[in-house]
Amino acid sequence: MADQTARRRRQEERGRHILAAARDRADAQGWAAVTTRHLSDAIGYSQPVLYSHFPGGKAEIMLAVALDGFVELTRRCRAARDGRQGRSAIEAVAVAYLDFGGDHPAVYEAMFHQPIDTPFAHDDTRPELRAAFDVLAETIGDDDGTATEVFWSALHGMSVLERAGRMRPEHRGLRVSELGVRFGPTPAR
Repeated sequence: MADQTARRRRQEERGRHILAAARDRADAQGWAAVTTRHLSDAIGYSQPVLYSHFPGGKAEIMLAVALDGFVELTRRCRAARDGRQGRSAIEAVAVAYLDFGGDHPAVYEAMFHQPIDTPFAHDDTRPELRAAFDVLAETIGDDDGTATEVFWSALHGMSVLERAGRMRPEHRGLRVSELGVRFGPTPAR
């Protein structure tokens, strides 16, 4: 029993090591530079060992990186919202989302730009994706998801444009404030 536990721990550690090497390579040179040959060389394991962890090769590795990214994005957004409501919560979540995209460009790319063969907005959407969507919906108080899609689209667009240097960095606070106004509760009259 102890041997099986130790073996499972080694396998899990090796899998994390493979994913970390993929993220590092993608951050440095883009996903096109991530190959199973490079990863096996980078981690010191043969390609068959790599495929024993990820039988789908690069596609499965990219999916695992993306799913981990959704978990981390959800965690960051929930932490940012903690104890806040209304406009303050919206702005805090927006900053957390944008910071995540800037801090982890390769992960963000795997999540939203690379083909990861997992459906969004379907009954069989993976729980990691659903949780990320749900935290946005909860933040803006959206029941049917349409406003959340618009909020998410705005955040995604801002993230992509910021990374490309197409938005004035000094105006980020104003853009985030605008999201708070547009998606926040309507003041009582």
